[in-house]
Amino acid sequence: MPHIHIEYSANLDGAVDMGTVCEAIRAAAAGIEAFPMPGIRVRAIRVDHVAMADGDPKHGFVDLSVRLRAGRSDAVKSDALAKIFAALETAMTPVLAARSVALSAEIRDIDAGLSLKSGNVRDHLEEAQ
Repeated sequence: MPHIHIEYSANLDGAVDMGTVCEAIRAAAAGIEAFPMPGIRVRAIRVDHVAMADGDPKHGFVDLSVRLRAGRSDAVKSDALAKIFAALETAMTPVLAARSVALSAEIRDIDAGLSLKSGNVRDHLEEAQ
């Protein structure tokens, strides 16, 4: 953990390199001590059908959701979310200067008893990490 989901409006295609945004978010998350690096997942989903604000299709959005196992204090979660959101804002700076875009983010706990995990990512990481 964490699993970071990004939803973004389709009208940002061409204006935003979402792969670069995902990497910026991943790098920020990897720098947070409370987040184990092997568990970081960042993914972006384009949303094709959107209605915002006054209905003008020029408006776009990027919504970031962080899910992580329960057990971290609110202060730790708040600090982590602030760091991740700052990375999002930095990655989006050129687009924000040129067009109407709403950015949002939230962090939620996952009940470990109701969340199954399996995999071998850790087995394939370099020892230096």
